[in-house]
Amino acid sequence: MEIWPAIDLRHGQCVRLRQGDYDQQTVFGEDPVATAHRWVAAGARRLHLVDLDAARNEPSDANREAIVRIVESVSVPCQLGGGVRDDGAIRSWFKIGLQRLVVGSAAAKHRAWFAQACDCYPGRLVAGIDARQGMVATDGWLETSQTLATELVTDLRRRTASIAAIVFTDIARDGMLQGPNLESLADIRSASDIPVVASGGVTTLDDVRALQAAGTHAVIIGRALYEGMIDLREAAKIAEDLPPLA
Repeated sequence: MEIWPAIDLRHGQCVRLRQGDYDQQTVFGEDPVATAHRWVAAGARRLHLVDLDAARNEPSDANREAIVRIVESVSVPCQLGGGVRDDGAIRSWFKIGLQRLVVGSAAAKHRAWFAQACDCYPGRLVAGIDARQGMVATDGWLETSQTLATELVTDLRRRTASIAAIVFTDIARDGMLQGPNLESLADIRSASDIPVVASGGVTTLDDVRALQAAGTHAVIIGRALYEGMIDLREAAKIAEDLPPLA
């Protein structure tokens, strides 16, 4: 199981939100590049970046600068979510060296376009599916649709075989340190054969064990790493996500 430490950016700072609420923000560092280096030094084999300002269609030059500097200065693959809504954004971000992009609202609202984009970039575009009580939420989690998350997963698979993965976030668990929603994750996994990345609520090493036992493809860990509740190296051991032997 892959471990993806999360670096969420707002106004150029490394932050964490609670349940996606921008008014419930904790700043964990003013230098996201230093944070990236910290996780890589601790054994991270990949990084999950989120542009929170772009997710609300409020792009930040400070965020973009930090993202570029992270990608240029670390030796591990990086994926980015937040504000990826059109072909221009995809081309621009891939040009700086990101390995994968997470497309959220646009994947839900413009499915034909997203499927076509996946076919243009096989294995490099991820659907970010955020759910509130099982229903897809969009626009920085400000809007909740009438579409079941499982229905969206099934439809996206029907449209394309080139999607890299699904990052599934249960908004109620995100940043709350209450453990992942294993039942909802199981529903998402059963909806298609697309690899599922669990996001939101991972709090303890036992949570990592549970996700590993359930056959989860990958997990994104945020606040629990920053608050010292999970040791990255120990999580990697449990997930068997260790560097290959020399």
